[in-house]
Formats: sequence, structure tokens, C-alpha cells
Amino acid sequence: MEMNTTEKLYLPVDGIFDMFNSLTGQSRITHPGLQSTALAPVPQHPKVSNISKTGMGIIKTVKGSWRQQEKRASRSSSSGNRQVSTERLPKRSVDLLELGLAKPRNCHRIVVLGAPKVGKTNILQRFLGKEYSENYEPTTEDFHRKLFHIGGAAYQVDVLDAAGERNFPAKRRLSILTGDTFLLVFSLDDRESFDEVTELLDEIKAAKAKLLKLKHPAKVPVVICGNKVDLETPRAVKLSDVTDILGEDVAFFETSAKDGTGLEGAFRALASLGGLPDETSPSRHQLISILTYQSLCIGQRGRRGSRTRGVGAPCAAMDPLARRPSFTSDLRLVLRSSTKHNKPERCHIQ
Repeated sequence: MEMNTTEKLYLPVDGIFDMFNSLTGQSRITHPGLQSTALAPVPQHPKVSNISKTGMGIIKTVKGSWRQQEKRASRSSSSGNRQVSTERLPKRSVDLLELGLAKPRNCHRIVVLGAPKVGKTNILQRFLGKEYSENYEPTTEDFHRKLFHIGGAAYQVDVLDAAGERNFPAKRRLSILTGDTFLLVFSLDDRESFDEVTELLDEIKAAKAKLLKLKHPAKVPVVICGNKVDLETPRAVKLSDVTDILGEDVAFFETSAKDGTGLEGAFRALASLGGLPDETSPSRHQLISILTYQSLCIGQRGRRGSRTRGVGAPCAAMDPLARRPSFTSDLRLVLRSSTKHNKPERCHIQ
């Protein structure tokens, strides 16, 4: 990854280097130019500045961890675990925001976290409209994009299954910072998986509070699933344990990815917390091809001059070429989220 030294990035001083430090686990970065609250733009210079070198180091650190997981995903793909037909597919991933087909408030990211073997992937497959699978394969990282057309409006829901980030704290923290809502999953027959969910919830609250400069842990939109309710084995986690530790106001559902128990309620809660229509729940819309969806959106855009909104049954399509955005893109997403709630001092980095 190369950084364009002519591109100007405006980063909030109070907190951005703390975020870099938390991403890498390194000691606090200091710079003489940041010791004053009245910051002047850094002048043009033929050499890369110390701050730019720091940014390059951060990017290389996180990108290195990403490459390790990409290699694993590539090996899985080559072995036939994930095959996508290239017949009649778009030439590139569909981004409704970039194409001007969806409003920013209609673009949403859900981050899925939890211990291994608790059923995260199968719950996610249910949300995407796919079938339950008995075969377990460890997930390194999966990124999915589901495009909805509901009531004449387009919605884009990105889902990041960050299961493989347990051993990559920097990457996990970035995933948390980019998430709008969170789906945390544990198994009702595994107490350790529940303990991990409680730790993840605390981490999410702390990360969001730091990003938004809050004095107390942030209240975040989280749905928690106690999965494998269909098993006849003794429970390791009771409902009273959940309410005592996580509180009575948490959106908690006992679910079964196998038979679908509780999933409809969990998906509707995700929609409600994220400000999305109820029709984003799998049972409330039909799946169509990506090409049909594109034609529908383009046709709708052609009627913008009319006051009558498009009608029709709620529908959705999967983007078969969706890939997780780059580290730089995700970092910019985080910074935009921060500036929505604050008016930070700005540091001119080249």
C-alpha cells in the first residue's frame, strides 16, 4: 500500500494518535508540532514528514496482519470452500453510496463477533438468506454486502464477520470502530463463550466512548444471541446470568441457527437499533439477482423528477464481488464518524 504524499488528510489531533497507539499496541506517539493547541498546517517539504512515516508504519502493521488472513482465505477459496460464478456478474462491487443510489443514512455496517464454534457464521447465513450448514469451518474473515430496495428507497447493509480477529487486536479494534451495530454470539452450553461476549461488549463500549470523547462508556446498539437453544445438553448460561451481568435492557435472544428459533426477533432488533426498515429481516423480502437489482435502482433513478415513489414488494440482492474496504478507507470512515459528534482541532498531514 502506497500513501499519496500530495493527498491531504485532516485528522482530529485529540484522539487520533491515541487510536493509532491502541491499534498497534505501541507507546504514545509524540511530536513537537502537536504540543500546542493552536496548530498550523505543516508546510510542503520534499521529504516525507515524521508524521507521514508514522502513518506508513501504522498502515504496514495492520496491513501485515490482513495479509496473513488473506493468505488463509485464498487457500480456502482454492480448495473449493468459496466459489463464485463469474457468469453475468457486474464488473466490480456495487456501492450504492458511491453511485448516488442510496443516502448515507441508508448505508449501514453490522459487525459480528464471538468465540469460535458458537454458530456466528450460520446465523449470518440465515440473515443473508442461505441455508444452515452442518459442516464447521473456521472463519478467518468474511465481508458481505446485501442491497435492499424497500418502499422505493435503496439500502446497503455491509456485514463483517470478524471471527478471525481474535488474535489480531489492531484489526479487531478497527472493525469495532467502523461498526454501526453489533451482533455478539455465544453458545448456551459454553460458559467461556459467554464470558468472551461480556469482554467484547466492554471493549466496544470503551472504543466508541474514546472515539467520541465521552467520559463514560458509550451506549452502543448491540444484539446478543445465546445460540444452540435446540441442544438437549445442560445449559452453562442461564437467562438470569445474562440479565445479572449484561443488564435487563440488553437486546438478548435465545436462538438456534439450525432450526431458526429466535432469529426473526434478533434480526428485527438489529434493524430497529440501526434505523433500518423491518423489511430487512429475511422473512420480509424476496431475493433477486444483482443484475435485476441494478436495473430496478437505475429505473428508479430515472423517475427522480416524479413525486411518486417507486412501489413494489421489498426485495434484496447479494453483491457477489463485495470485499472489505482497505485499511485507509476504514480509517477515513472512522474519522468521519468522529467529526459528526465533535469539532476537533485539525492537523494537516501530507
